[in-house]
Amino acid sequence: MNGHWVFDGHIAGVGTISGLRAVIGLWRQSPFGAFADVMVQEASGHRLLLAPTPLTAEFISSTYSFDEAKVVDVRAHLGQESLTVRAGPLGIDAATGRRALLGTALKALPRSLAVSTRWLRAISPLAALAVPGARTFGSAGSGRTEFYGVSDLHHIESASVSWHGQDAGAMAPIRPPVTFGFSSVPPRPGIARVRTTIVGSTDGR
Repeated sequence: MNGHWVFDGHIAGVGTISGLRAVIGLWRQSPFGAFADVMVQEASGHRLLLAPTPLTAEFISSTYSFDEAKVVDVRAHLGQESLTVRAGPLGIDAATGRRALLGTALKALPRSLAVSTRWLRAISPLAALAVPGARTFGSAGSGRTEFYGVSDLHHIESASVSWHGQDAGAMAPIRPPVTFGFSSVPPRPGIARVRTTIVGSTDGR
């Protein structure tokens, strides 16, 4: 059976000097309703999914690659100038800032074009050149294909990150790139307005 899933909201990326990197999805609209999830990669390379329900954990872990998936209470709030996240062992208190230069360019595009799967397939090689590690189109798990339509981007200016109750260190670039899927977030911590479209088989064939 073929599937078509659309997730509309924001994706934030934060790195720390300890090597902990986190990618937060804040979805206003999705096939599972409004929810947030977090993908964490430790300095060792260990990849962990923190999802709010068994259903979201199952879908996300069948689309991306993780070493471990946990169902935990995930609470995330994006304000005008702030982002707060509480997800199991992870805590983030971040200050968001000015629109990135790339965000200004993206805002100039009609949103209908910015999220068009045909457009995203065509520009993916250019996106990889403009933002190292980032792609707009590629293969996902379970035989699925994924499209990232970004229509705005703001910098994260500062962040306090805790992991298992310990300070994870000062904010730093997201390096090396995360390896949950075919694309990473930009190296500079930021938050993007995103529509993610996933197409493919519901049963992984």
